[in-house]
Amino acid sequence: MQPPGAAPLALLGVLLLRGVHTVLTLEIKVDAHVRGYVGEKVKLKCIFKSTSSVTDKLTIDWTYRPPSSSRTESIFHYQSFQYPSTAGTFRDRISWVGDVYKGDASISISNPTTRDNGTFSCAVKNPPDVHHNIPLTELTVTERGFGTMLSSVSLLSILVFIPSAVVVVLLLVRMARKSAGLRKRGRSGYKKSSIEVSDDTDQEEDDCMARLCVRCADCLDSDYEDTY
Repeated sequence: MQPPGAAPLALLGVLLLRGVHTVLTLEIKVDAHVRGYVGEKVKLKCIFKSTSSVTDKLTIDWTYRPPSSSRTESIFHYQSFQYPSTAGTFRDRISWVGDVYKGDASISISNPTTRDNGTFSCAVKNPPDVHHNIPLTELTVTERGFGTMLSSVSLLSILVFIPSAVVVVLLLVRMARKSAGLRKRGRSGYKKSSIEVSDDTDQEEDDCMARLCVRCADCLDSDYEDTY
């Protein structure tokens, strides 16, 4: 014979055990702080991990709350299909960039402005796995500063202009040395052999620019000598 109250306690224990097995949890991760720039698309990342397989019952909801305000605005809904907001601040500017089968519920914002600053939340439900934390993302959109632009220009200079400048300097040094050698030979009355003439001809054919510079230098040098 069971003591009084044993049956209700046993029933309560069964219910609790059943509750433990049926109430599942989702794990969601987002970037706590995201920085964007005016006019440049920004991504809001949301990764979830469910203990249940993804079905057509899975839903995703993104909401937005302006700074210093308790008012929230729904900006994106997903359930088998994408339903971005067609009204309000983010009208026609929200794009789906996630993949629910990979646990990705991310979205992106096109043409962001400083008025988009605020708090975003990502909520995911995958029945029966519906209970989870609601992580928040703080978005800060700013104008690209002069320092950022300068860094981009500096990087471009390093990758493009500096190597080009080095090549030009090397070519100028080579042409200057050749021009100096020709002037020295001309002043000393040195006469080239047929072999040397052939070698110089082949070299000039390989480098048209060098040949033109040498001839110009010779002309200038002869004019300079005729003056005296």
